[in-house]
Amino acid sequence: MSDGVEVLRALHLRRPPGDPLILPGPWDAASARAFAEAGFEALATPSAGVAAALGYADGETPADEMFAAVARITRAVDVPVTADVEDGYGLAPKELVERLLAAGAVGCNIEDSTGGALKDPREHADYLAEFCAAAAGRILLNARVDTFVHGDGDPGRAVEQAAEQTVERAALYVAAGAQCVYPIMAPVAVLPLLRSGIEGPLNALALLTPDGPSPAALGELGATRITFGPQLQRRATAAAAELAAGLR
Repeated sequence: MSDGVEVLRALHLRRPPGDPLILPGPWDAASARAFAEAGFEALATPSAGVAAALGYADGETPADEMFAAVARITRAVDVPVTADVEDGYGLAPKELVERLLAAGAVGCNIEDSTGGALKDPREHADYLAEFCAAAAGRILLNARVDTFVHGDGDPGRAVEQAAEQTVERAALYVAAGAQCVYPIMAPVAVLPLLRSGIEGPLNALALLTPDGPSPAALGELGATRITFGPQLQRRATAAAAELAAGLR
């Protein structure tokens, strides 16, 4: 869809508290159709979910296979699709933009860690700036911040320090052109702090657990956009296993 990025961008703007943009994570064409037919206005591929569907561990999918999977998903639906491209697969910014556009994606996640360690924030911001310049408004960048996953420092102040680092990194990434910030695995309690310190839309990961806050509750705490990582794919796989167990 030629205007997909404009549609996706508009879905992020001026959302009232408690009404975040909910983006299910398809792992193949069939799941993408199911989510689109359920009425969701946009979708966000999870790299871990796609990896599992392709038979790989998280982080082990070859770039060519990931982009091919994204292309199958975008061809299957008429809603905008944003793709998780991990840390960019070592591609130059311009090539990453070209691969995303060729796959039909109008948005993407790029994370600021590699090999289990955080990247230098200024170097990563420079990479994002080059990416955004090459994209020229054709791709909405969701900058994933991994400080709550790979942060270091005083264990007694781990959450506090991660929040401080997240706000600092987010400022650099937004200045580079990111249009949404994703502090993955941020504790619910710090969402209001992150909301107050981060400019623009804020992505939160919804945990599908009995005691996990609902997407609406996350929205009330400051989230603009909700994603689920690979949880939907894992639930579907568990349902298939349960179905299989009843076939004997």
